[in-house]
Amino acid sequence: MPPADKHQNWVLDPAANVWRVDIMMEPGDAQTWMFRRDPSIHAPRSRMIGTRDGVRYLKPEGALLYKAKAARPKDVADFSACLPHLGDAARFWLGDALARVHPNHPWIAALSDR
Repeated sequence: MPPADKHQNWVLDPAANVWRVDIMMEPGDAQTWMFRRDPSIHAPRSRMIGTRDGVRYLKPEGALLYKAKAARPKDVADFSACLPHLGDAARFWLGDALARVHPNHPWIAALSDR
């Protein structure tokens, strides 16, 4: 078990000498996903975690919530790329979560535009 203050692990492919996987460890349990930066933001794990080819991943709305803190150019590009593909439920969830942790964030307005 990693130390409590560690929440991210990178996996190195030593043969290629490149980082292949970024694994985030979040609070919560088997049923509930929790936003590490504000545990009052949570959702059923089945709603926040997707699976593709047997690999679990945090759905875009959860990843974008983390990216919103810094909103670096690459984060803004990710938001712009994801926005047209977010359904109404994902837009509402992300907008609500952003309003709680970053109340004046510019992505909130973009999420409500349809």
